[in-house]
Amino acid sequence: MPKRIIIAGAGIVGVSTGIWLRRFSDADVTIIDRLPPGEGTSHGNAGVIAACSVAPVTAPGLVRKAPKMLMNPDFPLFMRWGYFPKLLPWLIKYLGTANDSDTRRISSGLTTIVADSVEQHKSLVAGTAASDWVQESDYSFAYTDRAAFEADSYTWGLRRDAGFEPIIREGSALRDFEPNLAPSVGLLATMADHGYVRDPGGYVKALADVFQSAGGTIQQAEIKDVETTDDKVSAVLTSAGPHPCDQLILATGVWSKPLMQKLGLDIPLETERGYHIIFEDAESGPSHPIMVASGKFVATPMAAGLRCAGVVEFGGLDAGPNDAALNLLRRKAKAAFPNLTYKAEVPWLGHRPAPSDSLPLIGEVRETGVFTAFGHHHIGLTGAPKTGRIVAGLVAGQPVNTDIGAFDPMRFA
Repeated sequence: MPKRIIIAGAGIVGVSTGIWLRRFSDADVTIIDRLPPGEGTSHGNAGVIAACSVAPVTAPGLVRKAPKMLMNPDFPLFMRWGYFPKLLPWLIKYLGTANDSDTRRISSGLTTIVADSVEQHKSLVAGTAASDWVQESDYSFAYTDRAAFEADSYTWGLRRDAGFEPIIREGSALRDFEPNLAPSVGLLATMADHGYVRDPGGYVKALADVFQSAGGTIQQAEIKDVETTDDKVSAVLTSAGPHPCDQLILATGVWSKPLMQKLGLDIPLETERGYHIIFEDAESGPSHPIMVASGKFVATPMAAGLRCAGVVEFGGLDAGPNDAALNLLRRKAKAAFPNLTYKAEVPWLGHRPAPSDSLPLIGEVRETGVFTAFGHHHIGLTGAPKTGRIVAGLVAGQPVNTDIGAFDPMRFA
């Protein structure tokens, strides 16, 4: 009888894992989520396959800079102060990694998951209709001038250590390459061999179709609890009833925390609330994804228009959108692309799963048959195919050939 495997979460990580599991084995694989595929956190992001995203936010100096960032209304960092007491224990751990030693350790771990991400996405979608959503491209970082670029030298050093060297354009070379950028942008640092997804939500739905055509099953329900027998997972309890299983994969992002608590593990995981705005049918925007350093947002040309994604806000899962955050994103987008025209705006708020050490949790919880695949912070879309491949290999008993010690889910025990 084939193994019965439940994947909790129909986002990019869960669906990628399901596809690889069906390719690796004849297991009976069911994905369960309260939302249809691609309608949660995976729907809203910058869409960049950001192979060079090897630097965590918690670089040296963050502790000193953070208060000024919070007090600056023109900086894309927001705090819901009523949530601050609940956030504080996680925040102390998070800021505790803002030193050179931890930053380099975290960067090394992130490199393992993202450095070959373009190839991993292409391998995931090869020979399927989902390949139409993946676009190879450059990925640029826009700065006001060379001094602003050089102020980012620590982060660029981490990227160079991981094998990523930018092409620098200034003056007429910059204008010829990206004529729609504002005159205030004086330097463009461009990474070749990257890519983006033309509609992240549509991409995940297409991947879900690939999974189902390979024999997988998707059910819409809310997972309430994890049932164990003799310290092994035996079922998940859902709003649609119990589902017996031999193995369980948790890929529910920030919502994985309460399920891990049911297994006796309190993971320091918080939601980092992220925003995007789609400027529908946009013209005079960028020709490829650009991170605008002054606004800490990414502008990506997509099927529906220009998507501008960014802003960091701490405020938990329950609060509604912050108008100030969305207005700041609008201002920054229009400052970077002053000739931008569009027909309508579509704003969005989602929840990035942020572990206190900025590294995802990938691996088995003790020997329970429960495997983790969550906590990707800013690299969920980028790192999902490789994460899925690794976890599917672990579950199917296939050699992984990747050092995943940095992602051990038991590191917080």
